[in-house]
Amino acid sequence: MLHARCKADVLKTLIDATSTLVDEVKVHVAAEGLSLKAVDPAHVAMVELTLRGAAFQEYKADAMEMGVDLEKFKEVLKLASGDDEVEMDFDPAGHRLVMKIGNVTRRMSLVDTSGMNDPKVPKLDLPVHVTIAPGELERGIRASEAIADHVALIANKDTFELLAEGDTDQVHLKLDKSMLAELKASESAKSLFSLDYFANMVKAAKGSPGIHLNLGNDYPVKIEFDLAGGNGHVTYLLAPRIES
Repeated sequence: MLHARCKADVLKTLIDATSTLVDEVKVHVAAEGLSLKAVDPAHVAMVELTLRGAAFQEYKADAMEMGVDLEKFKEVLKLASGDDEVEMDFDPAGHRLVMKIGNVTRRMSLVDTSGMNDPKVPKLDLPVHVTIAPGELERGIRASEAIADHVALIANKDTFELLAEGDTDQVHLKLDKSMLAELKASESAKSLFSLDYFANMVKAAKGSPGIHLNLGNDYPVKIEFDLAGGNGHVTYLLAPRIES
């Protein structure tokens, strides 16, 4: 059983954060809320997302799994503006999700979850923790996209840097500790990442007050942010590109 009603913006953020990596996802439904884990087909990145029942105007659910086609979900949400409410009910007879926006009802078939595994989230003890405003990162990313496919994230106890180098041009974003919400570093760190993946992850955090980055030297970056007014949380892991 699932009955939920919430603002369209909450669901749009959830879908945007997930669809950047996968087309279909297994959603775990529980009495306390929704959760999911997914790895992109190239095994470069993964996402873990939770959304508590408090994020909804109404929420009642029993433990179950739903396989969701994210493109279909996006199509439905295009019918709604941010303040519109979306109502969702699970139809066990037709194995469909019934979504209502205003006077429109969409009965959406669900995906078989039998072939969908739950990826294990690796535990990483990373030496650098940075909290930064999404807008700062977005500016550096926009400047970098014109010249490079990859971006280096560099940090020490005093500064955080984003560096992109093309054949002839370079982009350098440098922020000292006073410009960041938080910077903790037990050692220096530098890793190189796909700019496309990193840009999409930062874009998904647009409405968040701050993005938390956890870095190591040639280690994956762990990217975390809250959504739905603190009633949801997103964690990304993005594998580094190791320079030869």
